[in-house]
Amino acid sequence: MNAPLLTSTHWGVYEVEVEAGKVKALKPFAHDPQPSPIGNSIPGALTSPTRVLRPAVRKSYLDAGPGAATHKRGAEPFVQVSWQRALDLVAAEVERVRKRFGNSSIFAGSYGWSSAGRFHHAQSQVHRFMNCAGGYVAHVGTYSLGAARTLLPHIVADMDQLRLQHTPWSVLEQHCKLFVAFGGVPLRNSQVNSGGASQHEVGLWLRRLAAAGVKLVNVSPVRGDLVTNRAVEWIPIRPNTDAAFMLALAHTLVTENRHDAGFLASHCAGFERFRAYLLGDVDGVAKCAGWAAPICEVSADRIVDLARRMSANRTMISASWSLQRADHGEQPFWLTVTLAAMLGQIGLPGGGFALGYGPVNAEGADAHAFSGPVLPQGNNAVKTPIPVARIADMLLDPGGTYDFDGKPCVYPDIRLVYWCGGNPFHHHQDLNRLLSAWRKPETIVIHEQFWTAAAKHADIVLPATTSLERDDIGSSGRDRFMIAMKKAVDAPGEARDDYAIFSELSARLGTQRAYTENRDTMQWLRYLYEASRERADRYDIALPGFDDFWAKGYFEVPRPDHPHVMFREFRADPLAHRLPTPSGKIEIFSERIAAFGYADCAGHPAWFEPVEWLGDKASRHPLHLISSQPATKLHSQYDHGAVSRGRKIQGREPIRMHPHDAAARGLRGGDIVRVFNDRGQCLAGVRIEAGLKPGVVQMSTGAWYDPLVPGEIGTLDKHGNANVLTLDKGTSKLTQGASAHSCLVQVERYEGELPPITAFDPPPFAGETPGA
Repeated sequence: MNAPLLTSTHWGVYEVEVEAGKVKALKPFAHDPQPSPIGNSIPGALTSPTRVLRPAVRKSYLDAGPGAATHKRGAEPFVQVSWQRALDLVAAEVERVRKRFGNSSIFAGSYGWSSAGRFHHAQSQVHRFMNCAGGYVAHVGTYSLGAARTLLPHIVADMDQLRLQHTPWSVLEQHCKLFVAFGGVPLRNSQVNSGGASQHEVGLWLRRLAAAGVKLVNVSPVRGDLVTNRAVEWIPIRPNTDAAFMLALAHTLVTENRHDAGFLASHCAGFERFRAYLLGDVDGVAKCAGWAAPICEVSADRIVDLARRMSANRTMISASWSLQRADHGEQPFWLTVTLAAMLGQIGLPGGGFALGYGPVNAEGADAHAFSGPVLPQGNNAVKTPIPVARIADMLLDPGGTYDFDGKPCVYPDIRLVYWCGGNPFHHHQDLNRLLSAWRKPETIVIHEQFWTAAAKHADIVLPATTSLERDDIGSSGRDRFMIAMKKAVDAPGEARDDYAIFSELSARLGTQRAYTENRDTMQWLRYLYEASRERADRYDIALPGFDDFWAKGYFEVPRPDHPHVMFREFRADPLAHRLPTPSGKIEIFSERIAAFGYADCAGHPAWFEPVEWLGDKASRHPLHLISSQPATKLHSQYDHGAVSRGRKIQGREPIRMHPHDAAARGLRGGDIVRVFNDRGQCLAGVRIEAGLKPGVVQMSTGAWYDPLVPGEIGTLDKHGNANVLTLDKGTSKLTQGASAHSCLVQVERYEGELPPITAFDPPPFAGETPGA
């Protein structure tokens, strides 16, 4: 029997059905109990008109060179050219910039999830290429976890390490009695996992927890953020007020003597300093339930009741990543850890905290932390990375200063942006501000499979292959299958994989040997697979030989002999198992953070009023926009596919509104509306949703940016890209994360003639150059 032809994506593993040289269908992986439907978008999209088929150069750039008419990016035609000419242009520009301005004038952070394959991981490939050429300005952190990644090493541990240690669902089923989820456990998010999601079990586990008698509490403005086949307690909190809610819980624990003083003394540092703030000794304001109730719009009795139940039961506190994607987003994460410490259940089966269950598929999986092949990126000689969400600030303010994680920093002067495997016109906030920033670099190069907004706003576009058009290996930590991703079909047009493109460019720059190490793709796959054996040995995982793995199509990683409990060893002996914090303990008060002297982030968790929230009664925009991960795609990937397009309303991204908010504006389901604030405007289709807190609207991110007037700053986005509305501001001086969820808008009926959707159309072409 022939092995199945498999591919791995960030939203699942699929069996590929090929007919007449084309992908006919993606069938669910036999080991996946609840496969994601997103894979159904891929077959039709591979050969759609949206595909980039040939190298293309913006006309003004081709005519006049770097820096020419940058205000026309996104608005003028491209010229298709030969690969030789395109590669010569790119290589010459990399050489010009690094020789004249230095490698610190090249930004190649290239944020984006790209392929689940570990060798053809686009971000790794561009980083390796640039490091071989002398380095580049990188980014640190992610849009998903910007605040958390900076905060958590100061107070408990690195975020990546915490993610690998989450207590599995099976332990919660046996031991947890109360599961309190701030931001819920949204199943739309748990479809995905960076590097692969071979088994979708989160929904099954939530049902098993409910069946086992675990009480599930969803503290969120959105009821659908936590659903099972049984009743879930919903506390519809006002967005961006989780910190105030948590402080009131903590206040109740202290004043009713329900906190674990012994654990706080033996395993934590600085509780007394926090206690003084909590009781109002510092500022004269006790952070009691009566104080928090009008802030959160949750009754004081309900807050007190939840605190009492949390102290009386084995309680797991989970905080969604969405909480820290807001102004002062580090505070609810710090308070999640603090509350769990006050309950004294950290390190106990079924108790403690999680950051969090549900944002991606892997958290809570009963699987090893082992991840397979990893492409070495080399050493970056440029040591001035920026926080990932500060890209527009960097481009608009070269030489400008800013604070980050206790250090004064300076933005570099970027002349060349090189993007590979991502879409900044999806994940960045305030796209009109980004449009202004995008005009500053002299050259923008992008590798792309499809004509996204990022491609249309570049100077040189190089057509790249998809995962189904090349060989690779799919693998991810806490995922139970390593996948042999064999090439299924040839790429359309002249698309090449990133490794082939960078190999050609490195030959022109004199770095080919260092970049390729004289290996072709299959030699790299074999080498990286064998190199992962050492990591596998740490978990007593016996990998088969590469040939056997490749022939079978996958390797099933065995489950751990015993399920893990996060911080069990630390609880048992905090001296022998010190945490990687200055004190070796959980830092409820951080002397290090306090020494930074930031007005917007004290040495302990605290309440800071957000820059935009429903508590601002003077705002002209009375609705709070939650821009969530979509259910029909990952970020903006395959927005042009059948699954995503099938859920749109008259071609626009839906906006979910409470019936009262819709009725107050004379709106009904299916109406097209203009969503707007002072930053931007977009069209969307109304979907009535009773499971929203009144005053809150919800739009999924990922709709491809589609300007009514291409290249014009402030023009109407016709398609429903929520990031024309979101706020481009750092969470604090400490973390500088994304603040997308601090966003107020207004909604009104769109009365004009509906403009056609052009997001998925290729740009106009001015004709081929001679010899192309």
